[in-house]
Amino acid sequence: FAVATRALSVIPVLQTHARAESDPWSSAQIVQPADFAAELANPKAPKSTIVYVGFRALYDGAHIPGAIFHGPTGKPEGLADLKAYAQSLPRDTNLVIYCGCCPLEKCPNIRVAFTALKDMGFTHLRVVLLQHDFNTDWITKGYPVAKGQ
Repeated sequence: FAVATRALSVIPVLQTHARAESDPWSSAQIVQPADFAAELANPKAPKSTIVYVGFRALYDGAHIPGAIFHGPTGKPEGLADLKAYAQSLPRDTNLVIYCGCCPLEKCPNIRVAFTALKDMGFTHLRVVLLQHDFNTDWITKGYPVAKGQ
């Protein structure tokens, strides 16, 4: 029984590891919520263009201050909106995207958005890594939020 339990406990670790390897971003392109909140609070930090790529109702409920809505990118019209917006941006824009609609492993938006922007040639592209969702990983931690449009 101990051997079977030990073998089963390895399965989620391997699955998580495999998902991480399939993500389109590198470890250098990830920003943790606490680090991004600190960056936003630091007046000396370079300013970022922040784009929320999830669902409108969630954005209206609460979003990172300064974030603009272009999504949901898991749908063709949301992806087209993001690409149209990004077309006019310089490719060296300090661009940070996030979603947080659901657990990261199930998010229909963030990977599509990241891949599209990377394919457009953005060289300073990062993703806020919200493992659970925006509420759990940002709001309940006390990080700043804005509400409405």
